[in-house]
Amino acid sequence: MGDLPAVPKAELHVHLEGTLPPDLVRRLADRNGMQLPDFIFAEEDSFAWTDFLHFLEVYDLAASVIRTPEDYRDLTYEYLARCAAEGVIYCEVMSSPDHAAANGMSYRDHLEGIAAGIADARRDHGIAGFIIVTCVRHFGVERSIAVARDVVNNPHPLVVGFGMGGDELGFPGEMFSEAFELAASHGLDCTVHAGEFGAPDSIRAAMDALPVGRLGHGVRAAEDPELVAEIVDRGIVLECCPTSNVATKVFADYDAHAFLALQNAGVPVTLNSDDPPFFHTSVGREYGIARDHFGLDDDALRAITLTALEAGFGPESERRDLIRQHGLSDTGEKATAP
Repeated sequence: MGDLPAVPKAELHVHLEGTLPPDLVRRLADRNGMQLPDFIFAEEDSFAWTDFLHFLEVYDLAASVIRTPEDYRDLTYEYLARCAAEGVIYCEVMSSPDHAAANGMSYRDHLEGIAAGIADARRDHGIAGFIIVTCVRHFGVERSIAVARDVVNNPHPLVVGFGMGGDELGFPGEMFSEAFELAASHGLDCTVHAGEFGAPDSIRAAMDALPVGRLGHGVRAAEDPELVAEIVDRGIVLECCPTSNVATKVFADYDAHAFLALQNAGVPVTLNSDDPPFFHTSVGREYGIARDHFGLDDDALRAITLTALEAGFGPESERRDLIRQHGLSDTGEKATAP
């Protein structure tokens, strides 16, 4: 892949704890007097994992170094700075209060650190950042409700959404309707991981049971034309993460990925990095993959950025300002691949 496309970019789907590069993991471990097992690193600048369950284990070990609000501030700031250097103008990061709690940190402390990182990155790099707070499926229904209560009881202008990740196969979306309804009733937009590892039925269940306007991944919808048509009719936006899907073997390679089929069927799609250092990617690289592997030209890539900004959960006035400032409203129908 050549140079990154010189177009403004936006990201809607990235796990904040999953943006930790090995270098920062080591720095935070040193700061907090922690000794990490060597097996989590493959090389100086990469993590070692073999399959999805092993990935989750290494992910949790890496995230265990985040112990203080300052750690969250540095993690957030450094990620947004890297994004800004690639031309990203808008980014929504997904935070996990459950990871913070496992490391002895309160919801408010973890939020304070993330907010500081976002504010400092905006000041220094001009990038707009916002927070989607997520619960974890396999931690159970009661924990999801507790996370939703923390969100609504501690309103913050940077917290604009509520979502859920975790074990999609073992914990159907409809189990978590109470948490999502609580968040939505307090004005938060919602997204949910569905159709990453789960079959189309998982997507349909989430769409029917939860107040969501976006789907994290959602790519297995391509297996069900009727579901694709419903997604188009409802205007639900997919937070696509091509490299993540190839790395975790949802698809064998980029040629097999459903991105183009979904886009050409009229599904609104966006480009995202998911857990970038674990998959050797970045937002900019995902745009490059869409150009080099999916055949999208700069106009089509700009249209994807427009889709992301229109689907963002941040303040509409700010998203509209970004669209105008970067001339994105003139892309028209050019998002469809040749």
